[in-house]
Amino acid sequence: MTSLLALQGVHTHIGAYHILHGVDFEVPTGQVTMLLGRNGAGKTTTLRTIMGLWAASQGQVLFDGQPIGGKNGQRSTPEIAQRGIAYVPESMGIFSDLTVRENLLLAARKARHIDDIDTQRLEWLFGLFPALRKFWLYPAGKLSGGQKQMLAVARAMVEPRRLLLIDEPSKGLAPAIVQNLIAALRELKTTQTTVLLVEQNFGMARALGDHVAVMDDGRVVHRGAMAELADDEGLQHKLLGLSLGAHQ
Repeated sequence: MTSLLALQGVHTHIGAYHILHGVDFEVPTGQVTMLLGRNGAGKTTTLRTIMGLWAASQGQVLFDGQPIGGKNGQRSTPEIAQRGIAYVPESMGIFSDLTVRENLLLAARKARHIDDIDTQRLEWLFGLFPALRKFWLYPAGKLSGGQKQMLAVARAMVEPRRLLLIDEPSKGLAPAIVQNLIAALRELKTTQTTVLLVEQNFGMARALGDHVAVMDDGRVVHRGAMAELADDEGLQHKLLGLSLGAHQ
């Protein structure tokens, strides 16, 4: 099994604070890897370090075997994005004053006009997220929380990407919206897009994840198959302090 992304001994400092302490894990190509852990474990810092928003102070980040992060191979965030990596932050990263249409156009790096976006891909996105078509000309700031999250994910998917980094997409969403999001991400899995997904909804993690890395205090303390963690409540309690069975 080949890995598209690998973190090797990654340390990250933010000011005087040492947040990541030698993070090691791999993200297999064409599959979904869940990054789990308690609040404050370092998951968001890991995603931001991969994107170059915070520089790794030690170790390295490899994408398709080439260094994109680390003391001797740090690339800028635009350079990392140009390699086919998209990031959906917890804050969603949409432009509230722009319409849904304008948000998608901005995310399509190769498009200067909406007609430059591949029509079939746009229709595919509308099928996954029907609200995008319905509110095509509405300011994004007037969408509901669930609709904003769907727009944020759609922005990352508007062009084919090799890797998606998604930070807690279900946070604060109603269960029905979460199920819609799970269905959309399952459809994305059929395209062989590689995904690294941070998520606190463990039902969603079980539904989508192929692999899992669990973090605690800035370190990876467990790696393995998501199905194995889902079937082992004792391990869930040990690593996360709760069970997947209690969080459908």
